[in-house]
Amino acid sequence: MLQNDSKQTGSAQKNGCQPANHMIDMAQEHRHALFAKLPENSAVLVSSGHEQIRNRDVEFPFRAESDFFYLTGFSEPDSVLLLLKTSRNQSVLFVRPRDPEQETWQGRRLGVEMAPAILKIDQAWSIEEMDEHVAEYLENIENLYFSFGQMATWMEPVEQWLSTLKSKVRRGVSAPTQLCDLDTITHEMRLFKSDAEVALMREAARISVEGHLAAMRSVAAGKYEFQVQADLEATFMQHGSQKVAFNSIVASGDNACILHYTENSDQMGRHQLVLVDAGAEFRGYAGDITTTFPVSGRFSEEQKSLYELVYQAQQTAIDCIKPGVCYSEPHQKVIEILTTGLVELGLLNGDVQALIKEEAYRAFFMHGTGHWLGMDVHDVGSYKINGDWREFEPGMVVTVEPGLYVDPGLDDVEERWKGIGIRIEDDILVTDSGSEVLTKGLPRTVEAIEQWMSENNPNV
Repeated sequence: MLQNDSKQTGSAQKNGCQPANHMIDMAQEHRHALFAKLPENSAVLVSSGHEQIRNRDVEFPFRAESDFFYLTGFSEPDSVLLLLKTSRNQSVLFVRPRDPEQETWQGRRLGVEMAPAILKIDQAWSIEEMDEHVAEYLENIENLYFSFGQMATWMEPVEQWLSTLKSKVRRGVSAPTQLCDLDTITHEMRLFKSDAEVALMREAARISVEGHLAAMRSVAAGKYEFQVQADLEATFMQHGSQKVAFNSIVASGDNACILHYTENSDQMGRHQLVLVDAGAEFRGYAGDITTTFPVSGRFSEEQKSLYELVYQAQQTAIDCIKPGVCYSEPHQKVIEILTTGLVELGLLNGDVQALIKEEAYRAFFMHGTGHWLGMDVHDVGSYKINGDWREFEPGMVVTVEPGLYVDPGLDDVEERWKGIGIRIEDDILVTDSGSEVLTKGLPRTVEAIEQWMSENNPNV
């Protein structure tokens, strides 16, 4: 539609805030799908969120709330989407108005006038007029949906709108009587990726792989972790990702035993392993990879033994993912393999099944084997249905990330094992016939890693 209106297209490009056409089309399809799931006489409210102050006059980089971007393809702050399912479906957007003075300081805005054509919505208003117009739109609406996860954001304005509508009862106006959690619908929708979304996730995965390869090329004894982070994230940007999907982890030595270590401030020792957990975000969709490799290019015997155990567990877990398999099954396989291996290596003592029952492995493996992946790195979607672990279905994307962490403070562990932290993570798409590793292209076995680093890292 935009290509047929050269004046509007040119203005939008000059405005600098026009979203990509395919993202707009995808968001429109998502709105249509949501409308189909809503009961008649319903309204939906979704906010993009607000800029947050980092310190003084400096804001954190803004990212629109995922549900909002999923339904609009638009990422400006202080915007609200209102969907109305009545005798006809309507999409209404409240946005920041054009303001030359503010735009000189803070950047260009799409504005009210251009929003309907650019974003393929029915009506746009200034966010400054939201209270007035939303109250009008909600007249005689029965069901009002918003995210209960953002209850604090919505309750004050919703209370105000309901009060306004109830004051009109003698005019025959009714207010919504049902406040409903939008998450139960949109989060289940987001769990199943369309072909278009899978294409974006493939690209996020490809860029993430390139970043991890850059990190493997970058490591060197005496180098700081944040310098490796710089090479990793620069590669993300060079390959088309404007931002990371989450705070990058570059953890050398026993820092790898801290699961969400993000200081990235230590110097790397020659005989240490480096654990890198990082992912690129591409057009709103996340990649998530963890690699573990030696600074020297060669694993010690202890590092090799633990790495091979984690790798075996990861590959076994990936191999069992397919439609109809219970979500918890990969995790159970990982626990069995890791516990058996820990006994064989002397890090645990006793009967394997008894150790599993008493969760003795948690001293070394204290997290789950994976999580949903999509617009959020820990993506939305229920893991259980009616109290039971759900089964994998085509279109789901899940990470598989077993690990072993031998904290230096553990008692009854030989010194040679202490301080070793290992995690291996890939992104897995559930297909009609099985599964597909999206994050392919990394050396994963001990032999492949050592050979790759000897050929590509000049510092080893």
